[in-house]
Amino acid sequence: MAKVKIMETILRDAHQSQAATRMTLEEMLPAAPLLDKAGFYALEMWGGATFDSCLRYLNEDPWERLRTLRKAMPNTKLQMLFRGQNILGYKHYADDVVDEFCRLSIKNGIDIIRIFDALNDPRNVKQAIDSTKKYGGTVEVAISYTTSKVHTIEYFVELATQLKNMGADIICIKDMANLLLPYDAYELVSRLKEKIDLPIHLHTHNTAGTGDMTNLKAIEAGCDIVDTALSPLGNGTSQPSTEALVATLRGTQYDTGIKLEDLNELTKYFNKVSERLVKEGYLSPKVLKVDVNALIYQVPGGMLSNLISQLKQQGAEHRLLEVLEEVPRVRADLGYPPLVTPSSQIVGTQAVLNVISGERYKMATKETKGVLLGEYGKLPVEPNPDVLKKVIGDAERITCRPADRLKPELDMYRKEIDKYIQQEEDVLTYALFPQLAIPFFQRRIAKEKGIDTTIFSKNSMVHPV
Repeated sequence: MAKVKIMETILRDAHQSQAATRMTLEEMLPAAPLLDKAGFYALEMWGGATFDSCLRYLNEDPWERLRTLRKAMPNTKLQMLFRGQNILGYKHYADDVVDEFCRLSIKNGIDIIRIFDALNDPRNVKQAIDSTKKYGGTVEVAISYTTSKVHTIEYFVELATQLKNMGADIICIKDMANLLLPYDAYELVSRLKEKIDLPIHLHTHNTAGTGDMTNLKAIEAGCDIVDTALSPLGNGTSQPSTEALVATLRGTQYDTGIKLEDLNELTKYFNKVSERLVKEGYLSPKVLKVDVNALIYQVPGGMLSNLISQLKQQGAEHRLLEVLEEVPRVRADLGYPPLVTPSSQIVGTQAVLNVISGERYKMATKETKGVLLGEYGKLPVEPNPDVLKKVIGDAERITCRPADRLKPELDMYRKEIDKYIQQEEDVLTYALFPQLAIPFFQRRIAKEKGIDTTIFSKNSMVHPV
């Protein structure tokens, strides 16, 4: 067994999971030289909610963040998270937009693109796989791990085989809600290694307190790469801590080759960042507590905070348990989608509506209708026929790949923001987040003219990430 490789998530998922993605580029840069020489296989530093948060809260150009970090860390691979046909947004984009995003991500410094689809519909990751390959990036395709009557070990092995045949260079098990238990991880990784001659990469969280054990059993089964987060923003809803795993494996056949002494310098630095995030109210100690709800109701940490927020707005916080119990029922009705963005938000919001209104599916969101109509792709199993009838009636369902119904969009976006374009990447910023991009472009122009940019800030702080 070769040494285990570590992908460090401190610059992306760690602060997204714990602190609403509020770490700034200014806070990342002093640590860049140390991160670059620590010996990590890769650093995850882009994708997910970073784009949204840069524009909405931090007044940063996400593309400039990528270019700056690429320059500051020339020796380590940079990785991003990419939602297949959704890119970094919440709807499907046309193939030309997906292709251009892959091209410019790689051009600006991304080495590895981790591509996933919320429904595990291979059709929704095909364009991103092909484009990443075309522009010379490493294709890491993720299976969104979940548990249900259909999501068996056989299901995931078959899916991974299909993804390998589509061009994956690496297969990732993406366990976003920390549902993959240690012995199941051992079995899943063992079966994947038997069937698929590709590196296996495990991504889990520590929400339910089992993440370290899951990583260890996966490594014993032959897992090649695992995700961890430096301890100042590790554990809880984030990834298991890097230092603990490096110490555990030191001197064994799985030794990572990373020195604890080097990590200690990084830990000391990021402790200061963590203290700032706590002080400003972005990082709550609650995210570090073991949450057994993750295992019972399959609710990821971010989804749980969304549910609590929605109930607060309705003055119905006391009904949280009812909503948590309704989540698995809604999920079953909708054909067992894995609970990951955007399906987690769709299922959660529908569960809140079902409980608050007193009658299940009396009110259905347009997103719930979209899931049932097939707008997001093929569901793992057929939805509940009674719910189908009640929510969409006799409407015709989509059976093709959803993006096949979209015409090329790039030129349209380009024309719409013609007067704001300063770099080719601006078109994609606008395509993904139009409501945030325009105020951001306006602030950029104002800053260049020496005008006070705070007059635009209200427009860019509309919704929480």
